[in-house]
Amino acid sequence: MTATIASTGAAHQLEALVAGATGGTLPIRLRAWDGSETGPAGGPTLVIRDRRALRRLLWHPDELGLAQAYIAGEIDVDGDLAEGLRQVWRHARAHRLTGGAAKVSRLRAARIALALGVLGPRPKAPDAQAKLAGTIHSRARDRAAISYHYDLSNAFYQLLLDEHMAYSCGYWTSTDIGYGLADAQHDKLELICRKLGLRPGMRLLDVGCGWGSLSLHAARHHGVDVVGVTLSEQQRAFVTNRAAERGTTGVEIRLQDYRDVTDGPFDAIATVEMGEHVGADQYPVFAAKLHGLLAPRGRLLVQQMSRRGHAPGGGPFIESYVAPDMHMRPVGETVALLEDAGLEVRDVHAMREHYVRTVDAWLDTLERRWDDVVELVGEPVARVWRLYLVGGALTFEEGRMGVDQILAVRRTPDGDSGIGIGIGPVPR
Repeated sequence: MTATIASTGAAHQLEALVAGATGGTLPIRLRAWDGSETGPAGGPTLVIRDRRALRRLLWHPDELGLAQAYIAGEIDVDGDLAEGLRQVWRHARAHRLTGGAAKVSRLRAARIALALGVLGPRPKAPDAQAKLAGTIHSRARDRAAISYHYDLSNAFYQLLLDEHMAYSCGYWTSTDIGYGLADAQHDKLELICRKLGLRPGMRLLDVGCGWGSLSLHAARHHGVDVVGVTLSEQQRAFVTNRAAERGTTGVEIRLQDYRDVTDGPFDAIATVEMGEHVGADQYPVFAAKLHGLLAPRGRLLVQQMSRRGHAPGGGPFIESYVAPDMHMRPVGETVALLEDAGLEVRDVHAMREHYVRTVDAWLDTLERRWDDVVELVGEPVARVWRLYLVGGALTFEEGRMGVDQILAVRRTPDGDSGIGIGIGPVPR
């Protein structure tokens, strides 16, 4: 490395930009395409492989620009990606940009971009980005959004998930070394069935049934007749085939919008991490529909992610590359919406820490099977999922998102909930 590069290389110019914008230093080490390197040693290093990454940030000076550059392979992290993101987010919280500082940083960024030769037209977004059209949360757009995420391929999700094919937060009841993701998912399924009080002969509606983990478990182990609904063709085919292979009877899986289910009443309803896809305006419709389909004294179990603040979606990256049109809210607002629909909420069970372990397990599987994943879906999509899982685990770890099980009941007109004194507490 020449003395010129060491003192005036791209990495050092970028370091000056960060220091000017935040009044601080680089949160992690930085290595640029010209070989220059600066920042704290001994931790993760952000590697800018292609100056096109900086052009993306000029057009998208937020997480979307960084995500696009990572997906395209223009930037990478040498070391622990999770620790690198943790340090960057910690730095961002400690050095909030004021309006004046942001204006100065934009001017400085333009000057540095000119000096580094990165000015130019907006780079094309990586092909993996979602492209949805139509009215948000219309039936057609909801089908497209679900298909974008869940129809990636059954083979991909079989590589990533446990034997139950449960794509939701597990319930970790042990720290024993032999206890793993499949055990936690089994215990989550049992927890839901116990909370719903399932007994042989009951009818269960599984709204957003995914790959059938709950539908098949409830039918096989609790003797209920299940109707599962999904908007994913691949999910419906998978569950139907698995039920036939295992000889599990009493399971009907429909390619159907929840708004079109009309054959209630059901003795119990579960919706596991599907409510995030409903949308703000449609959630009262969703809650009223569940109430209308539930028999008197019937129980409803909603497992749903929650989020505080002014970013009810997953953020620009998640909405563009993972789960378009998501909407989350504080758990208290969801409880109020269910109550407004006429349901009586009986229990709220926070499970945030369980999601950290669940996502970490998925990430471990992704890394172990990286070559297989890349061969199946391509490296850009594999990088989307690595970034998604690493960021998701940190979001739950730091309490910026949560996940809760909400148990509600439809009372009879005279107030009978079916959960009386002496029946016992809600199982945990």
